[in-house]
Amino acid sequence: MFAVGSEGMQLRLDAADRLAELVEERRGPVPVEDAARVVLRLGAAVPVGLARALLEDAVAADARLRFAGDLVALADAGEAIALEAATFVVFDLETTGLRPGDARPCEVGAVRVRGLELLERFQMLANPGARLQPSVAALTGLRDQELRRAPPVTAVIRQFLAFAGDAVLVAHNARFDLAFLDCETMRISGRRVAATVVDTVGLARRLLGRRTANLASLSYFFATEAKPCHRALPDAEATAEILVQLIGLAQERGARTVGDLVELAATRPRRVHRKRSLAFGAPRQPGVYLFRDAHDQVLYVGRARDLQARLRSYFRSERQRPAVEAALGALERVEWRETGSELEAGLEELRLIRELRPPANARSARPDRYVYLRRRGDGVVCTSQPGPWGPLRSRRDGRLAARALEGVEWDEPADALPRLQAKLKRLARELRFEDAARLRDRIEGLEVALRQLRELERLRALEVCLVVPNLDGGRRGVFVSKGQVVCVRPLPDLPSNRLLLSLEGRAGLADVARAEPTTAPEAADELALVAQVLRRPPPEVAVLPLSGWKSSGSGHSATLGASWSSTA
Repeated sequence: MFAVGSEGMQLRLDAADRLAELVEERRGPVPVEDAARVVLRLGAAVPVGLARALLEDAVAADARLRFAGDLVALADAGEAIALEAATFVVFDLETTGLRPGDARPCEVGAVRVRGLELLERFQMLANPGARLQPSVAALTGLRDQELRRAPPVTAVIRQFLAFAGDAVLVAHNARFDLAFLDCETMRISGRRVAATVVDTVGLARRLLGRRTANLASLSYFFATEAKPCHRALPDAEATAEILVQLIGLAQERGARTVGDLVELAATRPRRVHRKRSLAFGAPRQPGVYLFRDAHDQVLYVGRARDLQARLRSYFRSERQRPAVEAALGALERVEWRETGSELEAGLEELRLIRELRPPANARSARPDRYVYLRRRGDGVVCTSQPGPWGPLRSRRDGRLAARALEGVEWDEPADALPRLQAKLKRLARELRFEDAARLRDRIEGLEVALRQLRELERLRALEVCLVVPNLDGGRRGVFVSKGQVVCVRPLPDLPSNRLLLSLEGRAGLADVARAEPTTAPEAADELALVAQVLRRPPPEVAVLPLSGWKSSGSGHSATLGASWSSTA
């Protein structure tokens, strides 16, 4: 099904990853026709034979997957085996360079560990088909003459895989060695390595609390008999001795199975990835989600247009903000709540952040970041107490604006700007450059504050009803007036020009008539959210002006959206 070449290979691997996620999410084998429809995003069901043919390349590309009759299932990982009964194969590769694909292995060494004892050894040189770089030859002591007499890399890898069998693979900095091993097994069979893998670097850092965990320092720390020397077998033997010591420390921490050891050895991104099952079952609907820890405390609140896609994105390799990464590290449960639209999800997110104050939500999402300009006697102060000139998003700009307005006559803050600019020119002419620089910074803060105040003035002049889908299939009206979201009411399924004539619509208009103007920071957050929708209205949102509301709703939606975009 998939094209030949690197792009086709990547498509196969991506499809295999989605297929493995689907089987994990369903917590059991999935019928091939269902798997093909979901993973390949087919519009309709396909016959079993065709579905199997479509998925065959993806299943063959990933050793985690297998066909079980007309089902797609996961291969057994073997992570439930007790540590004392497990078989480990500790291996090390010497390579001609650092990049898999460009460089190739030139030596493979391995040690089998069973019952926590070192047993059989494996060591072979491999002919990489290219000359060694001088730096590699100097580091390892290998020579081109030795490698030319050795078997080709593919033959050596085949023998190593036969030696390893179904054992748990262990390596020091396993990401490096496994990348080369995966590259070679893809050349041979088109499949990645199937085995469970333990990285002694991650295990040592977790158990010993060491920031540096290179092989030489760990060998010295544990006084291993084998000494690492950048040759495959001695390095593998030293790693095997270190592994046995680390398993003992892991058992003291309560590790009993291979799965426990893998969890301890996992890097932070990998530990987060292993939590991806917490997002299984999330709907492809707008809504809010809450990250909770082991004590059911809310760590983070977010919103999404597609809950399933957004939640899954957290458990991939992309880095998040430090506060969100900390929340993912402590995450034990994900709660989601569906809404009919992204607008309602945004309003619910703001409400939850105000009520719960999650530690991982950025301060920029909290209303207590806002400040206001107020007169106090003959002076001007920047304060958190609501007033007519605000709220402003930056305390720094607010303080600069307050200092700029000191000693200047004004009725509105904008009145002071021409006088201040004239004073700046006078200071520059008089060569009072330090005073001019201070005044320039204050004028810039005042200009930022004035832009925000003008934007708020436009927002507070809005009188609209945003009609959005309801969760049960109906519609809801978000009534905006007097600087706030006044109310959210269900609306009947009527033409747009009759919605506000309905009983619910008249009730919403009555709430608007009773509302008082506000400058509260909570209202400013909600207005900013409404402004985002009005700049680029989604197709499911209709915008009805509350003045002249008897006209057609679709025309008003296009007109108001265009006019808002031009003024914002």
